[in-house]
Amino acid sequence: GTRHNVGFEMIDAFANSQGIEMSTVHCKAIFGQGFVGEVPVFLAKPQTYMNLSGESTGPLAAYYKLPLNRVLVFHDDMNLPCGVLRLHPNGGHGCHNGVKSVMYHFRGNREFPRLRIGIGRPPGQMDPKAFLLQKFNATAQGRIDAALQEGVDILKVLLSKGLAESARRFNSEQKYKHMRLETTMAT
Repeated sequence: GTRHNVGFEMIDAFANSQGIEMSTVHCKAIFGQGFVGEVPVFLAKPQTYMNLSGESTGPLAAYYKLPLNRVLVFHDDMNLPCGVLRLHPNGGHGCHNGVKSVMYHFRGNREFPRLRIGIGRPPGQMDPKAFLLQKFNATAQGRIDAALQEGVDILKVLLSKGLAESARRFNSEQKYKHMRLETTMAT
């Protein structure tokens, strides 16, 4: 229920929507597998500390011989407004220590897609670490709940249409949502 756990919440939402049971422990992760249509899907929630997530994701990708462009990492992002999502085919770590760890355990490779989940910035002079460990207030939780459903929907499109088409369509919708949020907050 904290800002730092929205990636896990996205996995749970997707697993529940597809009837994928998250009941196995494998490579330091709670793991589930199933199919979305004809597409095999592996879901993993690393059980290391967040900042050591690569200790789980690296061995999982190696064990299943997954090309990194087929590994999608979900993570919280303070640089996006609360409830705004972005789907990217690759990129840097954006100062996210968990993503840094994943990159390290992918041997420095950053060519893996990620779904960034906006959690907003800490208010005033609040310590970012304390902010990450807080629960959402009711308004922010409503935005996150809506974002989780949007994320489930885009993941279904991603699995049927591919990353390029999904990202193009989805990110343009999210930019419009971001502009609406900024207008609402300014008034």
